[in-house]
Amino acid sequence: MARKAKTPLDSTELELLNAYWRAANYLSVGQIYLLDNPLLTEPLLPEHVKPRLLGHWGTTPGLNLIYAHLNRLIKQRDLNSIFITGPGHGGPGLVANAYLEGTYSEYYPHIGTNADGIQRLFRQFSFPGGIPSHVAPETPGSIHEGGELGYSLAHAYGAAYDNPDLLVTCVVGDGEAETGPLAASWHSNKFLNPARDGAVLPVLHLNGYKIANPTVLARIGDTELTDLMRGYGHEPHLVEGDDPAQVHQDLAATLQECLDEIADIQQSARTGGNRTRRPWPMIILRTPKGWTGPKTVDGLPVEGTFRAHQVPLAETRTNPEHLAQLEEWMRSYKPEELFTSDGALIDELRELAPVGDRRMSANPNANGGVLLRDLDLPDFRDYAVEVPEPAATTSEATRVLGEFLRDTITGNRDHFRVFGPDETASNRLSAVFETSDRVWEADLLDTDDHLSPDGTVMEVLSEHLCQGWLEGYLLTGRHGIFNCYEAFIHIVDSMVNQHAKWLKTTRDIGWRRPIGSLNYLLSSHVWRQDHNGFSHQDPGFIDHVMNKKAEVVRVYLPPDANTLLSVADHCLRSRNYINVVVAGKQPAMNYLTMDEAIAHCTRGLGIWEWAGTADDEPDVVLACAGDIPTLETLAAVDLLRKHLPDLKVRVINVVDLMRLQPESEHPHGLSESDFDALFTLDKPVIFAYHGYPWLIHRLTYRRANHHNFHVRGYKEEGTTTTPFDMVMLNDLDRFHLVMDVIDRVPSLGSRAARLRQDMEDARLAARAYTREYGEDDPAISGWRFPSQLGTTEPVG
Repeated sequence: MARKAKTPLDSTELELLNAYWRAANYLSVGQIYLLDNPLLTEPLLPEHVKPRLLGHWGTTPGLNLIYAHLNRLIKQRDLNSIFITGPGHGGPGLVANAYLEGTYSEYYPHIGTNADGIQRLFRQFSFPGGIPSHVAPETPGSIHEGGELGYSLAHAYGAAYDNPDLLVTCVVGDGEAETGPLAASWHSNKFLNPARDGAVLPVLHLNGYKIANPTVLARIGDTELTDLMRGYGHEPHLVEGDDPAQVHQDLAATLQECLDEIADIQQSARTGGNRTRRPWPMIILRTPKGWTGPKTVDGLPVEGTFRAHQVPLAETRTNPEHLAQLEEWMRSYKPEELFTSDGALIDELRELAPVGDRRMSANPNANGGVLLRDLDLPDFRDYAVEVPEPAATTSEATRVLGEFLRDTITGNRDHFRVFGPDETASNRLSAVFETSDRVWEADLLDTDDHLSPDGTVMEVLSEHLCQGWLEGYLLTGRHGIFNCYEAFIHIVDSMVNQHAKWLKTTRDIGWRRPIGSLNYLLSSHVWRQDHNGFSHQDPGFIDHVMNKKAEVVRVYLPPDANTLLSVADHCLRSRNYINVVVAGKQPAMNYLTMDEAIAHCTRGLGIWEWAGTADDEPDVVLACAGDIPTLETLAAVDLLRKHLPDLKVRVINVVDLMRLQPESEHPHGLSESDFDALFTLDKPVIFAYHGYPWLIHRLTYRRANHHNFHVRGYKEEGTTTTPFDMVMLNDLDRFHLVMDVIDRVPSLGSRAARLRQDMEDARLAARAYTREYGEDDPAISGWRFPSQLGTTEPVG
């Protein structure tokens, strides 16, 4: 790689910048190793070293280098900037820089800017009762949990959308660059509008190695690598070396050049109206792994190799040679030149850092709740569908919701977006295109539909990107919703884990302000994927989410359009949750008026007296959660009314799945007395559930009447078939529910044997009809409650 000829730093600037970098490196090494003697005011002894050495050194000096240079430019240009670290295991570096800027002591006053504070800073790192080794929610300035690789660049772009004054510098580790999500994330620049969005400056940091192997991008040659970046729509700028003075000069010149390019792109778009897409700058920085650390240990090379990845000197308490090397290493930074005898950073270095909100560790964008504004939501009741009586009309629930989201976009254009993997129209949310196009910065054709640079609907065929963009958008103080096919939201399972951990942790960090909730709308769900088949049939995301901490997750299964509107309004107003809403897009019956829907959703579950036949004590409880289970439950009740008119049936619909848990397990949980009053203490409960049936057992296993619960749901049977055949494959159909009632209500016994046989015959007849005609029997597909278009008695 060719070196830059420019030398923008005079000798004093170079000396001070290098000293600041040394200070950050010293504090980083100290966090990994030291319990005591923080300023090395005495010879280093084994008892000064932590008994368990945890952390990652290899990437840290590179992060510290970039951070120091950005501080210089923030002060010089008054930049509004945040720093995202893809190699999040470089946690000691980001903690060190937050400490040097003074932010750490402001947020954590017990860690002062003195020798005692430095010792506390060192001791807490990767120590019981302390802080994690990765860049974590506890780290001021972070919006990116560093525990899992692949998502930094998507987070960076999410932070930049609708944030016109923000510069997001994103360091991409060369190990992280091997992941699929990161590889797709380079395309995010095709969705960045320089006229209204901020900018992202990616820095691909090539230090050559992962834990034990070389990295791909470090070994493919400069021409191939730069061609790759140009193909992604970036103009790469190359910086490399192992001589600090030379690298400082090259990086300073390159950063200035990149910021000039960004400013010119934005200026042209914002004042000159130039909408021609131009390549955005990015930096390829090649420095040794574990730079400035031990060059060899036990006769083996360390600096510049995979051995520098974590803890280069692992036996400092028991191996005198390792202890001596550690002392030599830490003294090489000359701490006595960087800190006063009291442990304060010397004035000349302290003045290099920005002040106030311009510090990257104190930037409000990295604590998005500080900037969060409430959404200006339309009144969801204005979108209500008419329900003159239960089940008398039909609607496509998500199409109705689309009108509500359309007007939500209209009233919140700079802080609300809809995200989805090319499925917004498929999920019946097309009304949003009446007010907004899809974001698109690549080439446009006359045949395109609703594409423009000014859109607020984000569509790309990568669930990872949608999730990462939305997380970055939320974490910097905005709101959004992610719509997706139910089966394929699983692609982001691991990302959900990380975000849930972030939310759980930040609840206990006083200075972290609540952010907008992560809202999922899952449609095209398991029971209406008959045309796509088994590959598209999986409701298990609910199970995955339910494993997260109770104070973080919520799951809603609205049965019709009005309940969906009520739930959506609630979710968009909420804070610090992961809300999962599952709703069908196909025409379905409307059950509740808007007032009834609001009351029902507020309760989270309730008895539908109009559907049941029990005025007081029931013989059986039919419970349901989800739109198709609700339909089949009501159809089963209709059959029971006809054939067993004396049977007392109670129908309970569940919208908020968390209500099934005890109140000791979840904030939404029902008390024991309330649960027992609804589901009884001793009557059979036939529960038709949208997902895998064992989740209901898991939620209710502590309840007094759990032994009487019989749950029907998806049991991994699917294919390309008709809607009713799909529910029959999984024994969730109305006929099977009637059979369950007969089998579990003791009073029925043999007197209902003929009815049970009829139900078996009805199943066989329904299947035979689909095999002959390729569609469901109209008596089934056209059924209404109470039955108006025929009968669901056995066919043929």
